[in-house]
Amino acid sequence: MAPASSPESTAPLGRVAVDLNADLGEGLGDDAAMVRLVSSANVACGFHAGTPALLRQTCEQAVAAGVRIGAQVSYPDRDGFGRRFMEIETSDLIANVLFQIGALTAIARSVGGTVDYVKPHGALYNAVVSNRQQAEAVVAAVAVAGLPLMGLPGALSLDLARAQGIPVLTEAFADRAYTPEGTLVPRTQGGAVLTDTAAVAHRVVELVTTGSLLAIDGSRIAVDADSICLHGDTPGAVEHARAVRAALAAAAVDVRAR
Repeated sequence: MAPASSPESTAPLGRVAVDLNADLGEGLGDDAAMVRLVSSANVACGFHAGTPALLRQTCEQAVAAGVRIGAQVSYPDRDGFGRRFMEIETSDLIANVLFQIGALTAIARSVGGTVDYVKPHGALYNAVVSNRQQAEAVVAAVAVAGLPLMGLPGALSLDLARAQGIPVLTEAFADRAYTPEGTLVPRTQGGAVLTDTAAVAHRVVELVTTGSLLAIDGSRIAVDADSICLHGDTPGAVEHARAVRAALAAAAVDVRAR
């Protein structure tokens, strides 16, 4: 979340800007409404959710809205929605990630779009925070694709990507609870997902303007985020997104892809 005066920014002097992203193309929620409220779309690639026709439709909606497209890569786990950790050989994981990026790239091109970054989904997202074998595999695939990698601040995958000169995008979550260590509270625990619209909007403004938020135990933690995720399948997702956009506008924060 760089000041608007940084060289890459086009926002008016004295303002800040942030990217809002949402997981789309999963067959859940109101993608048509969400895509008009975010600046980046993490589009499923079929391994955890989505069909080729749905992914093409989602990419078409993103292109029409001027929204950046990212490949949301996952374990091959449609039954578990990609939220179950999987032991997987390095060569297989590299191939799986490359397959997903390639498929979505072709689909995006068919509607006049491009894939501009990669974001792991679900259990894979959490695994590459600390699992070296899987982090190395994901980074190897992203390096071949020549795309930036989005992930949790402090994730091993982002450190490995930086070491190879791969651009990274740090991410925070508007509707997920955090541990005092800065990781996400597992969905199996109570309070892991925030559903109160006002609380979600307040958290996003607080995060953007202070670079910090409250962890689930009440402690304050620093969170460096280029992008903030609003899950499209969270109850009230569209209402959350509208409230976040309104709150950010009131706080003089611009929404745009970084």
